Amino acid sequence: MPAARASLSGPGADPGRRRLLAALLGAPVLATGGGLSGCSGGPAATPEDDGPVTLSVFWWGNAKRAELTERALRLYTERNPRVGFRVTWQGADGYYDRLATQATGGNVPDIVQVDDTVLTEYAQREILLDLSAHVADHRLDLRNLPDGLARYGQVDGRTVGVAAGQTAAAVVFNRTVLRQLDLPEPHTGMTWAEYVAWAERVTTASRGRVAGTTDPSGDYRALWLWLRGQGGELYRGRKLGFTVEDLVNWFELWQRARAGRATPGAALVEQADSGEPARQLVVSGLTAASFAWSHQLPELQRLTKADLGVAGFPGSTGAQWARASMYWSVFRGCRHPNVAVDVLNFLTGNGAAGAVLGYERGLSPSQAVRRAVDGDVTDPAQRRVAALGDTLGLAVGPAPAPPPKGHTRVRSLLVAAAESVRSGGVRPRPAATRFLAQADGALNA
Repeated sequence: MPAARASLSGPGADPGRRRLLAALLGAPVLATGGGLSGCSGGPAATPEDDGPVTLSVFWWGNAKRAELTERALRLYTERNPRVGFRVTWQGADGYYDRLATQATGGNVPDIVQVDDTVLTEYAQREILLDLSAHVADHRLDLRNLPDGLARYGQVDGRTVGVAAGQTAAAVVFNRTVLRQLDLPEPHTGMTWAEYVAWAERVTTASRGRVAGTTDPSGDYRALWLWLRGQGGELYRGRKLGFTVEDLVNWFELWQRARAGRATPGAALVEQADSGEPARQLVVSGLTAASFAWSHQLPELQRLTKADLGVAGFPGSTGAQWARASMYWSVFRGCRHPNVAVDVLNFLTGNGAAGAVLGYERGLSPSQAVRRAVDGDVTDPAQRRVAALGDTLGLAVGPAPAPPPKGHTRVRSLLVAAAESVRSGGVRPRPAATRFLAQADGALNA
């Protein structure tokens, strides 16, 4: 696990903001008080008139992401010499636990990378700074973001995160295997039935050596898009947006796929349920396709010698939306909020920063930056991600609200319910009934 880096420039670090510890550990944060005075009303100082400023930044990712992010932050410092950065990064596993540990030591980062599993909860607990005023006067300029992408950073009408990149739920497939089997590649716009039939053909053609697809019955992304394709939703406010009957139909779809040998055995599928790129079955060669985020394609490609391709999820492209791969947010206790917001504006809307960052976190959130840097992106995997973005384009539907508090627990419950059905231990209806009861409890906790 990478340790905290030294400051990227000379100024000393700001004091810790211990008032946020209670929020990270589950207690409410007081709206006022000395620990949060740096973010209270009134204009904050700018880099030019406030002397040396060091902002701490924390994100998850691999070494490549760290290299590019640090380069972009150095570029900001070159343009704003009084602002330096103390950076910390690590892999995705244990990231939020470490964030809480940093808070315990009074070292809450000023700028933090978060995803939609915690955005609503952190916003409602007042851990994240409300960026709405900065958006209103364009100090944080979101005018070049797709409307849905900007809205997907809002909780209860307040902007609390700005997309660090745009992604899409995707099918990542092994082009090398499909060429060897003389079979067509999956494509954006396939129906779910067509996709399962394609996967069955792969298993048959390979004589069982390679299964067609992993089993996404426990994948909340797949369920969400399947529901949206039928006019439903995963959530409606703080409640589930679907019925027991809906989930039974979903589980039975994948029961039929397993019966047709479209998917591998339950034990292999469970290896991939964690979502870790290195454990995806398309990387290990056990399936011809896996479900992933489109922005993960370059990392998946680095893990295999096979040639990988990417397509949108099965079903209507209108079920997708302009989705943030992850967000940049500012902690509410930041002592230099205007400076932090200016950094966010630079990372997400500046052409020079966009050229440095490329599409490592997904497509550049700003469409203007995307157009400016697109010709400079040479990595074949990133080019394929960009091509998928162009294919989806304006065909995506409206963005839902980010998932409510309790979403992380709901995801885990769905995986457990799907695994119980997959193993043959529980039939779809009892598994679906139990899941809905437990998920309702998690959302109301």
